[in-house]
Amino acid sequence: MATMTAEDLTPDTAELLLEVVDARKTFPGVVALDNVQFKVRPGTVHALMGENGAGKSTLMKIIAGIYIPDQGEVRLHGKTLTLNGPLDALEAGIAMIHQELNLMPFMTIAENIWIRREPLNAIGLVDHHRMHQMTEALFERLGIDMNPETEVRHLTVAGRQMIEIAKAVSYESDVLIMDEPTSALTDREVEHLFRIINDLRAQGKGIIYITHKMDEVFEIADDISVFRDGQFIHSAPASELDSDAIIQLMVGREVSQMFPKEEVPIGEVVLSVDNLGLEGVFEDISFEVRAGEILGIAGLMGSGRTNVAETLFGVTPPTAGTIAIDGQETVISSPHQAMLRGLALLTEDRKETGLFLNLSVIENMEMAVLRDGYTRGTFVQQGRLDHECDTMNELLRVKTPSLDERIGNLSGGNQQKVLIGRWLMTKPRILILDEPTRGIDVGAKAEIHKLISKLAGEGVAVIMISSELPEVLGMSDRIMVMHEGKVTGFLDRAEANQVNIMELASSPVEPPVVEE
Repeated sequence: MATMTAEDLTPDTAELLLEVVDARKTFPGVVALDNVQFKVRPGTVHALMGENGAGKSTLMKIIAGIYIPDQGEVRLHGKTLTLNGPLDALEAGIAMIHQELNLMPFMTIAENIWIRREPLNAIGLVDHHRMHQMTEALFERLGIDMNPETEVRHLTVAGRQMIEIAKAVSYESDVLIMDEPTSALTDREVEHLFRIINDLRAQGKGIIYITHKMDEVFEIADDISVFRDGQFIHSAPASELDSDAIIQLMVGREVSQMFPKEEVPIGEVVLSVDNLGLEGVFEDISFEVRAGEILGIAGLMGSGRTNVAETLFGVTPPTAGTIAIDGQETVISSPHQAMLRGLALLTEDRKETGLFLNLSVIENMEMAVLRDGYTRGTFVQQGRLDHECDTMNELLRVKTPSLDERIGNLSGGNQQKVLIGRWLMTKPRILILDEPTRGIDVGAKAEIHKLISKLAGEGVAVIMISSELPEVLGMSDRIMVMHEGKVTGFLDRAEANQVNIMELASSPVEPPVVEE
């Protein structure tokens, strides 16, 4: 396949909506972007692909005015922009939906959407009634069913994602950047988002779409650009590429098996849950997980998947039912008790419930094991701990200048790897993974899947929650499907497919037939 330059994609500069020329950006110890080119045509969706650390988010932050490039320029409608901050980009007509959500939890949906643009009444105060009406009109246009007066803290991750999307659309920008917009969305919600994108495309907007999900790229993208190690590699119309070609361009090697599930002996029951309930959230949840088994949990937004995981880990004690480990009933009323019993939980939202963004990579990775096995008296055995963190860092291939780097400076995918490393260092017997590959590139996904399979082979009981059905189907021995807080069915690996999972995920439990 012949390599194309960015100029080959759109030879007539006058037809371009957005152009980035010779952009370079460095951070301490890292060349994040190395003289890259990027072009977007009006009325198109341009997918930007690359591994974590390839420079995608850095480029988008330059376009959105968050970073100032060391050299190079951004042009909109052929005119060079001077972007000294995000407000400059918004005023120019560029909006960005960030991978890491930036909403204010104790403010309402309407207040989050219109912040700094609130309508004022005759005496200069915020007109809340008018703001409510504006939000309802925006939601009607986008097909979003939410109460504008709901505080954001009460929304799920997926709900917050939809608010970020609505907020970006509300600016009526010419260029809309979407960085992993579907990472928290179910298939049905993705279809909803794509309808919004198609409407924007029809209006002549340019959409820059960053994702690691190949099926999405070929469904929504007109053009595709690939970056690797901070450099522009290739651009082409989506019709001229396939998944294998993109993966090779991204990683410089073939990724032959995305779901390296190995058949391993299934052992005794490690965890059993009987009629577990959390009032108003879920009820009558019963299942078992055996040593070496990977139990997938699937369901739509609001099904209660994450709530069950958090209850098992002691974040929220159950209001009904029992939990048993190795056949012995146990009470888990806190995460610390869960860890003492051999459980580990990789949470759904790394920013809200996982990371300490101002601490270093090594401080984040060692957080769960400082009190267990790495202390002598009141002193931490830092040398031994550093060695273990180095080993885990190499195993997961975290891209960071050093373990002392502030974790907030890493890409979202590399932050996720650090969190996975944190919990693997606890050597869990029961590993609960809630969206384990969210924000992870295709090469790293295969590595994470291989690691999950390896852990199962070592006898770890794995519970894996994922919104990506191919991941659930590819990695699970059994799949438990939930709908609105109840289990609607179990599927063995051999019988499971996307159709029967979605049927169970969309349907309430049928009440038993009572014979008279």
